[in-house]
Amino acid sequence: MADDDEDATTWDEFREAVNMTPKQLDRWLGTDESKEVGQKGGGSESVGHRSGRHIIRILEKRKADLTSADYAHMRKVVGYVHRHLEQRPSGDVTETPWRYSLMNWGHDPEKS
Repeated sequence: MADDDEDATTWDEFREAVNMTPKQLDRWLGTDESKEVGQKGGGSESVGHRSGRHIIRILEKRKADLTSADYAHMRKVVGYVHRHLEQRPSGDVTETPWRYSLMNWGHDPEKS
């Protein structure tokens, strides 16, 4: 039961942190701006870009079909989004690497 409670909390936090639809995120991940930001983790694709592709797969699944690996990734996404939002730069962030990096993780800070 404790795992069910934790999974329910993770689901709610993930859905709050990820404010882009699978279609919006997929379209974003195809842009040059998306591919240019983030830490490269042993390849040409950034960690955030790879995460974005995993987020799309999670969003396209039925909740009942989510795996423990999906829930682990969802917790990673929530943590990243919360930490990154705390580092918001001053001024207009519309065309900044900070925003682009968050968008790779499924969160567009410009959306209400």
